[in-house]
Amino acid sequence: MIRENRRDMFLFLLLLNLAVYISFQSWSTIFNNFAVENAGIDGFYMGLTQSVREIPGFLSLLVILAIVVLPEHKLAVVSLIVLGLGIAVTGYLPTPMGVIVSTLIMSFGFHFFETVNQSLTLQYFNKLETPLVLSRLRSVAAGGNIAAGVLVIVLLKFMEYKYIFLITGMLAVAAGLYCLKLNPVDSSLPVQKKKLQLKWKYWLYYALTFLSGARRQVFTAFAVFLMVEKFGFSTKEIAILFIVNNMVSFFFNPVIGRMINKYGERRLLSIEYSTLVFVFIGYAFLDSKILVALLYIVDNLVYSFVISIRTFYQKIAEPEDFANGSAMGFTINHIAAVFIPFAGGILWMIDKRIPFIVAAVLTLMSLGLTQLIPSHLQKHQKA
Repeated sequence: MIRENRRDMFLFLLLLNLAVYISFQSWSTIFNNFAVENAGIDGFYMGLTQSVREIPGFLSLLVILAIVVLPEHKLAVVSLIVLGLGIAVTGYLPTPMGVIVSTLIMSFGFHFFETVNQSLTLQYFNKLETPLVLSRLRSVAAGGNIAAGVLVIVLLKFMEYKYIFLITGMLAVAAGLYCLKLNPVDSSLPVQKKKLQLKWKYWLYYALTFLSGARRQVFTAFAVFLMVEKFGFSTKEIAILFIVNNMVSFFFNPVIGRMINKYGERRLLSIEYSTLVFVFIGYAFLDSKILVALLYIVDNLVYSFVISIRTFYQKIAEPEDFANGSAMGFTINHIAAVFIPFAGGILWMIDKRIPFIVAAVLTLMSLGLTQLIPSHLQKHQKA
């Protein structure tokens, strides 16, 4: 249960997450088809676009500097507005360079929002509440994704891509303008350190975060692209797949928080990584359209366990380090993400299987590091 004095922040984050993911998922649903059909993007440019998209994630450490002049909850709202503007202009820039520019704008909003979203969650909720809050927010995001999928399917019957981008982007802007009026803060919380700093005692958190980002970028950059280019998935089929995927996530995500509280981070991350090894091998070698679609759903489902890395950090970190750790974590997450999609695009041109084989190796490395998470952390959480 969430404490009464934390409900304002929970509802604030819930509203922001809903707005972010309705807009972002609408963009994701039609982006690959728009890029291939309208902007003439091939595997090389797709990899380049995805690499540029991750630059703002690499620069997430700038959040620490931004909160010197802007409260974190306000920065979250401004980030939502920037995301919406980037999505809104996408359809009006139907060239490889135009796609890169609009993606960069959208990505600054998305990554800065995610950094502050995590920081606020770790600050406002205790170690028992945080897994529940993070899993509920992911469930809300899945609900927003379902709404986005339905919206896109309906809008595709009446308008072209650029107007869908415009409508869904401006929805985010409107939500952001409304949220600017809200003030859910608690001034009694520990003041966050506004200094960029890496601490050796958090090395395992940094390592797991780095590998998670590297592995995830292969999925983000090439899983849907594989479906479109190799298996010929249509925009409608991608939208339906997203809806099914998010329906599963919507109902399953709330369970994950309870599983973390019951079994601990090490067990859940071990399940995630063991499963993902087989998923990536399947991407590389399967030739069945249906099986690849099922793998995509399984991939997204077990990826929800990634919140275990965040709750692990909350358990080992000092309360005043939450903002710094979130920002540094997102930056570390995206170090490899800046070059992996680009390098993956080159490898894709050689053999489509190579990026997924690399991801499987990275997953095995994560599985090994996960065994270093102390098993007694669960007991600390219950104390």
